[in-house]
Amino acid sequence: MATHLAITPPLLASPRYSDGMRDDEIRRHLTQMNPWWRAVVSGTAPTAWVSDSRTLRDLSRHDMGHRSTILDDIATGPLDDQLVVLSGPRRIGKSVTLLQTIERLCTRDDVDPRQIIHVPCDGMTVQDLRRVLVVGRALTSSVDQEGTRRRVWLFDEISAIRGWSAVLKGARDNTDLGDDTLVATGSRWADDEDIEGNLLAGRAGRGTRRRRTLLPMSFRDHVRATLPNLALPETLHPGALQGAEARRTFASYELFVDDLDLAWQSYLTSGGFPRAVAEHAQLGAVTDGYMADLEAWLHRDVEPTAGPESIPLLLDALSRRATSPLSVASAAQDLGYASKDTFDLRLRRMIASHALLRCPQREDGRFVPRTQAKYYLTDPLLAWLPQRRRAGVGAPDMTRLTEATVAVTLARAVDELDEGRWLHGDTIGYTRTGGDREIDLAPVTVPSPDGATSTTPIECKWVDRGWKGEARTITGRFGYGIVATKTLLDLDGPVWAVPAPLLAAALLPQGPAAR
Repeated sequence: MATHLAITPPLLASPRYSDGMRDDEIRRHLTQMNPWWRAVVSGTAPTAWVSDSRTLRDLSRHDMGHRSTILDDIATGPLDDQLVVLSGPRRIGKSVTLLQTIERLCTRDDVDPRQIIHVPCDGMTVQDLRRVLVVGRALTSSVDQEGTRRRVWLFDEISAIRGWSAVLKGARDNTDLGDDTLVATGSRWADDEDIEGNLLAGRAGRGTRRRRTLLPMSFRDHVRATLPNLALPETLHPGALQGAEARRTFASYELFVDDLDLAWQSYLTSGGFPRAVAEHAQLGAVTDGYMADLEAWLHRDVEPTAGPESIPLLLDALSRRATSPLSVASAAQDLGYASKDTFDLRLRRMIASHALLRCPQREDGRFVPRTQAKYYLTDPLLAWLPQRRRAGVGAPDMTRLTEATVAVTLARAVDELDEGRWLHGDTIGYTRTGGDREIDLAPVTVPSPDGATSTTPIECKWVDRGWKGEARTITGRFGYGIVATKTLLDLDGPVWAVPAPLLAAALLPQGPAAR
């Protein structure tokens, strides 16, 4: 049974720890970061703080109306022992999503603002985190006067604190934190941080998704934000992209193929980072300042000791090689890395930072060991960064961008159906045929309402003609499948031609309740 944290005046006034903040500094930090607490005393509206929030004010300057649904169940559901670990790249809006969730919680009649504890973790030590759990509950103890009240803890960028998951495990096992709702966000998780073992094992909780990934806007979200009047198809299960329902869905959107193609080219140019989408829509291009922000993020997380041109060169190399299995040794030599291992480390850091998606070779759904993988940048804008940030680098190829974007969209749909597969690198894969040709996206096993099934095989060919050769390759290997084209729609035969934007728009949307 959880026990109450014992708080005594001497403990709250303890001196500075050798490796952390004093309790009075923690009190001041929490009070400043939780302005809604003061609404109860001052009699003001619990959401009055929104107009003073610098983060939300900055958002308003480039707000296209897009709102992530990834924490909707936290904002609207009951306060219980739900735990969510939210991953995502830097600059994607995790902090904004937390503040928007807090705003929604503050509007609820059944939630006292003092139950909401927001903890930005940048610069904190593991000792600070231990003290935050104690001081935060003490500062909000007035809500317990009518009986124990659960809290909603929202830890922003907690991954910056090494050992954080063990601290939360101890508190959830032995204190009232075990009864509280908890959201922990991070951009890049340390390899030795045992999140599953410390926090997720044996804790089914209310929600269906405990590990969630906030990624750039999908093509479907991009269309909703920039072209709200453009019709979008009903979503389809990735294992049901052929069949009667899929045929009706695709056929009914034949008249919108050209409009979707223009929207697709816009998406492949701006990508899905919300600010980039807004800048592209409002100004016609993503600003140099935001491109520099993205480069700085990757430099910090991937190559902090390398020179200023390292990230553009790395992204350009990955973008140009995206449609073929990557020879790590050859790419390392071309980029001038000291060794193959050095380049491999960069790839692993890119994946950990959510900038890169690995697509291994699969046969019959299983990984093929000791084979080369493909690597896709997770957002189209990252492929444009080299041209914008380094003179002499050419523009990315739209065909390669199309394959990468369809692959990432399918990977997101698989992860929505089966929690954690994105983070474990188990979403997509390519396969080789008897003639040593490749099929871009081979079937993988996914859950469905009727039990386990396989995703539809997909080959990407951004053309309006000459797709039959790819169709014969898929037919010979699987007997069915889809060729993702530019604007060509052909639903006859065992292999269909479906425009890539129509296919991407029809895949499952992101969100914790998507399944």
